[in-house]
Amino acid sequence: MNRTRLLTTMAILVAIGTLGAQLLWFPAGIAKAYPVQHAVNVIAAVVLGPGPAVIIAFVIGLLRNMLGLGTLLAFPGGMIGAFLAGYFYQKSKKNIAAVIGEAVGTGLIGSVFAVPFAIILMGSSVGVFAFLPSFLISSITGALIGWFILSRVNQDSLVKSF
Repeated sequence: MNRTRLLTTMAILVAIGTLGAQLLWFPAGIAKAYPVQHAVNVIAAVVLGPGPAVIIAFVIGLLRNMLGLGTLLAFPGGMIGAFLAGYFYQKSKKNIAAVIGEAVGTGLIGSVFAVPFAIILMGSSVGVFAFLPSFLISSITGALIGWFILSRVNQDSLVKSF
């Protein structure tokens, strides 16, 4: 595997995820939906695997927070969703598995992990199901966008190059 190609691809996906948060978002319950993050998670999971996908999600969350484009909630949802998307894809080799992994990881598990994040780090007192609708809407929308993009790309040659 060519390290330069891997790092360059990761940097491009980080840039897309960071800038996409500014360009495409919509209100979803008590939080904002940033579907580009989830689309990038699915694409990174399929093309690069779970490890690089988690790193990309972390760096996007970090940059968004440093630039004032997001909240600390980007970390639990984005990273868990990226990992499960990559893991599910690795086990099945089907793009829809990455979509399901992203939705389950971010929408269900990430929303539960967001509660202690919000209470401890953000001073918010929210219940367990407070983030569930917002996280599900955002992750499903973005994961489907990622799936659509992957369906339009010659994925076999792209994945084989890594």
